Amino acid sequence: MLFRFVTAFLLLGCGLSDAILRVELSAAQRAKLSDPASLANKKLDNRVVNGFDTPLGQAPYQISLQSMYNEHMCGGAIVGERHVVTAAHCVYGYNPIYLRVATGTVRWQQPDAKYFVEEYWVHCNYNSPDYNNDIAVIRLNDSIVWNDYTKPIALPTEPLANNTKVLLTGWGSTEYMGDTPDVLQQASLTYVNYTVCQEEMGGDIRNGVGHMCTLTHEGQGACHGDSGGPLVANGYLYGLVNWGYPCAVGFPDSHAYVYYYRDWILRTMSGPCKNCHCYASNYGV
Repeated sequence: MLFRFVTAFLLLGCGLSDAILRVELSAAQRAKLSDPASLANKKLDNRVVNGFDTPLGQAPYQISLQSMYNEHMCGGAIVGERHVVTAAHCVYGYNPIYLRVATGTVRWQQPDAKYFVEEYWVHCNYNSPDYNNDIAVIRLNDSIVWNDYTKPIALPTEPLANNTKVLLTGWGSTEYMGDTPDVLQQASLTYVNYTVCQEEMGGDIRNGVGHMCTLTHEGQGACHGDSGGPLVANGYLYGLVNWGYPCAVGFPDSHAYVYYYRDWILRTMSGPCKNCHCYASNYGV
């Protein structure tokens, strides 16, 4: 179950747009924050909170996953003519007919186009163990119309190098429990490899090998980004926002590592879903 009252919660804030899984710090992790030798306390150029607006057309792959009532729920990225990727917890349990995908905009309330969801598939090991394999592929009911503000982004063909800068975009809150911005926000984050990330997280089992981390220090984090929101480097989609410790307390944020799931995404897009590598919505759409 995604909503955890003690160890984690699904952050709703002032609206659905703040959907991002948050977890509580352990006693050891809280102690680590006070250690000046920790990477979490080293200065990294990660401008996240107090970021800035994204110009129209800079992130043409960005989508807004919305409800049938036009409420922004999550972010995601266009990866094909009829396919979008996002976090599994953004769609899991929803009937596809109640979901919409808005494209071609930096203002989620004013999309260039909006598409119905035909079906979605989540990874068959989603949330097993907790917080792992949090990725989903959405199939739209019609082909996306390409223009200067609506374009797909390529899947990566090689892993990220440590300390690479990645661009996060999203309509998430700009501060913990803060308001949702009208205009798409962007932030520059620093990628750290899995070994370094696990050292900072104290070997947290929720941060499985299918995750990529962006390391920040206090006051910086993924508060800008919705769950499912894209992290991009060198023109490739590398991450989808998954979870983190409540809003920029100085530990890494954890995202689905698209390079790790590249083959899964391609198999799922080619369909149909076979050999339990993914689960459909089960609503019979």
